[in-house]
Amino acid sequence: MSNLPGGTVTFVFTDIEGSTRLLQELGDDFAEVAREHRRIVRDAFGGRGGTEIDTQGDSFFFSFPRARDAVAAAVDAQRGLRDHAWPGGADLRVRMGLHTGEPTVGDEGYLGIDVVRAARISAAGHGGQILVSETTRALLGNQLPEGVQVHDLGEQNLKDIQHEHIYELSVDGAPVAAKPLKTERADTLESRMEDRINAYVERQIEQAFSSPAAPAKLAAGGLVTLLLTVATVVVIALIVKLAFF
Repeated sequence: MSNLPGGTVTFVFTDIEGSTRLLQELGDDFAEVAREHRRIVRDAFGGRGGTEIDTQGDSFFFSFPRARDAVAAAVDAQRGLRDHAWPGGADLRVRMGLHTGEPTVGDEGYLGIDVVRAARISAAGHGGQILVSETTRALLGNQLPEGVQVHDLGEQNLKDIQHEHIYELSVDGAPVAAKPLKTERADTLESRMEDRINAYVERQIEQAFSSPAAPAKLAAGGLVTLLLTVATVVVIALIVKLAFF
């Protein structure tokens, strides 16, 4: 693997979303779906000068000497996957993540945090998405493939990576995914305070319903009073939360 191109390299990771579900739904037809998926991805990426580094199951790892070629390949692949007539009417959706860096090339392939960053960006996406890092976006400039729009998804917290500014490339007017990216919530003062408040509310509700007086109150028709007590706890917690945030 030492003959891999060095210097500035753009990595692309891809995988099928919900492949286990598709396997269960399609049965024997899944073999053809997997075969066609591999063909479409390899044709698109190889046609733009990509080098296949690894493949495992329904996942691919490619590298490109130029960020623009990597993006063009991802767009080609998404169009090919979208337009293909899949057996059994399968809804095959593939997520793709791209990042550009300067990795070390070892005897067994690429090494370094840039490889991890690209993989984490891909894992944060949903089927049909093309996500790119801030570095890759900067290298693209205004030279986007025809029919592609850029959407700023802001700074995201990725596992083992911390912060990364991520952009989504939508193809041919496709809407940006409504679901948030699958990223980790940042461990900030705000998040820790929110966890404490939520835990406090849960404890107060549990105590209200598990106290020795609760059954007697319910038997005496005190359900409204008990619910008001719980509601008061929730309102107080919300006031505290607003005061901090």
